[in-house]
Amino acid sequence: MTDTEFDIRSLPFPDALRWLRENGEPADPRTDIDTASLRRRFPRLASVTTTDLEVDSPHGPQPARLYRDASAPASGRGLVWVHGGAFIGGYLDMPESNWVALELAARGIPVFAVDYTKCLGDVHFPVPSDDVLAAWDHARSNAQELLGVTPDGLVLGGASAGGTLTAGAIARLRDAGRDVPAGIVSVYPAAHPDGGHPGEIPDPASPMTQIALNYAGSAELLADPHVFPGLGSGEGFPPTLVVVCELDGLRPSGEAFAALLADAGVDVAVHFEPGADHAHINEPADPTALPTIEAIADWIGGRARFPALAESESGAT
Repeated sequence: MTDTEFDIRSLPFPDALRWLRENGEPADPRTDIDTASLRRRFPRLASVTTTDLEVDSPHGPQPARLYRDASAPASGRGLVWVHGGAFIGGYLDMPESNWVALELAARGIPVFAVDYTKCLGDVHFPVPSDDVLAAWDHARSNAQELLGVTPDGLVLGGASAGGTLTAGAIARLRDAGRDVPAGIVSVYPAAHPDGGHPGEIPDPASPMTQIALNYAGSAELLADPHVFPGLGSGEGFPPTLVVVCELDGLRPSGEAFAALLADAGVDVAVHFEPGADHAHINEPADPTALPTIEAIADWIGGRARFPALAESESGAT
């Protein structure tokens, strides 16, 4: 079987994990998601410059990529962005990382997109979380040079597994008494061990729980709020944007996480994307993808008024 003959996401999780361990990240069969193709499709991206870098992490150097557009009106904010991939896949060239970063940079929000060690074989928490923290520390220490903003102008964000990692990193920063980011963007996160049923005891047979256990590394850590931040306290979190999708099986987790933060008095905005499914911003052709990216840009730039949490939960936009 070749890389292009199947979608690895269609495999049962144990099989997908085994396949990735043996073969590595599969090639994406799409021929129109490389940067050159995206620039042709979206001319507004033409002025965005990219620079490939590395971040020193306790677990080895991790790839990173800087996105800036000198022609775009500066927002005064920069974003450290972390892609998803069920903690076992994903990379900087996937649209959820590359296209999202290009679009935000073109709107005046420079982006530092980062990768992390995947939970394959013996790798589990805290390894990918440590990588995200190392990337955050690097960006904060070099904010002006890298992104042209002050350290206090940096926002941390991620999608899916990346949303889990970034929210967990903020919980770790808070509990260590360290400064937290100016804000957090959490796009369709898995903030609970079973994102479809937050508040319930995780079902070991559930695919979501299997992904969670592989990330956590033990059943005990499934209850750790540094691993799954929806289980902890929302106190001390910065202003937060949570994106939830109408058709996403993880939508209950995102909504519960937003409610947890709101109950703690955190300034929470919820963007509900009608007609969207999980990972929709990994598909530039999806008509629901660009509205989500625009909502992220508007929130980071302070240009948006989002509905109250109760309205968002009922499907208002």
